Amino acid sequence: MALNCGIIGLTNTGKTTIFNCMSNTKAESSNYAFSATKSNIGVVDVPDPRLYTLNAILPADKLIPATVEIVDLPGLAKGASHGEGVGNKFLADVQQTDALIHVLRCFDDDNLAHIEGSVDPVRDLEIVDFELQVRDLDLVNRKLQRLEKLSKTGNKEAKKGMEVLAIYKDHLENFGNANTAPVSEGDEQYIHDLLLLTAKPVIYVCNVDDASATTGNTYVEKVKAALPEDAKVLVIAGELEAEIAELEDAEDRNAFLEDAGLKEPGVDKLVRAAYDVLNLQSFFTIGKPENRAWTIRKGMTAPEAAGVIHSDLERGFIRAEVMKYADFIHYKSEQAVKEAGKFHVEGKNYVVEDGDIMHIRFNV
Repeated sequence: MALNCGIIGLTNTGKTTIFNCMSNTKAESSNYAFSATKSNIGVVDVPDPRLYTLNAILPADKLIPATVEIVDLPGLAKGASHGEGVGNKFLADVQQTDALIHVLRCFDDDNLAHIEGSVDPVRDLEIVDFELQVRDLDLVNRKLQRLEKLSKTGNKEAKKGMEVLAIYKDHLENFGNANTAPVSEGDEQYIHDLLLLTAKPVIYVCNVDDASATTGNTYVEKVKAALPEDAKVLVIAGELEAEIAELEDAEDRNAFLEDAGLKEPGVDKLVRAAYDVLNLQSFFTIGKPENRAWTIRKGMTAPEAAGVIHSDLERGFIRAEVMKYADFIHYKSEQAVKEAGKFHVEGKNYVVEDGDIMHIRFNV
């Protein structure tokens, strides 16, 4: 899947530290503003205990988890929309992402200077939002100009587009994000081609000190109070996660997590949240030589899911043989699932569900 999540935030918020915990691609972090001039891209395994449970019942030679692409974008600074710092390059990279992970600094550290002179995550949130809004407003104004020319030729669709874009323009000018603009359902089609930065779904990550990993702190409470109730907010101690990520032995990691009062690494929750916000889900193929989780968009049909494995499977699709994850775990084998009447043969219109175990029959 080509979908990805971009990690954004002001410089020195811990973006790259968190990226390094998630990704096998390690990026260099620094205490200096504007030290990063390019984005780092990493492919991240999606933690899914179901895959290991399946492997315990039907062991395979290889175990391959689903993945999601994460992009660590250069740190933002006030004035980025006017070219400050890595400005325009940063915003162009943000535009190419499908969802955003906004990292906010919620910790004090005298050895790590804040670019604004003090720690205030709500102010930082407003700075980043403003820079993205300015960029979006420019994109909306440009399209309005194009549609205005079309409307003069009597193009009714252009006139409707202008009406919708005028709502977005007013909302952005009043410091609102595009994803909260008061437009009617379906009107989002008029901005799809613009790839507006503030129209993207966002996960907010409060990067806290080690002691606040489980409870959060006053900075986190201020962030939550400033955001809508349905905002996705995660609390992660970046430095603590970095220490956990360096441990290769599973028992050592578990002991470290227990000492910190955590059930699992915070970045695992973040990866799953990124997977969900991108509207992705997994299906499984099992049996030697490999047990594997495949990444697909929610709502994909069986042939489309087959195409993720290989284009030939979609082109020559005949049927999908489907077992539900819960049924396979309960009955312990494909034969037992069949005997229980839980084995399904599905055609081209079948919409794949999360956790489906599938075998594709095809002919090319």
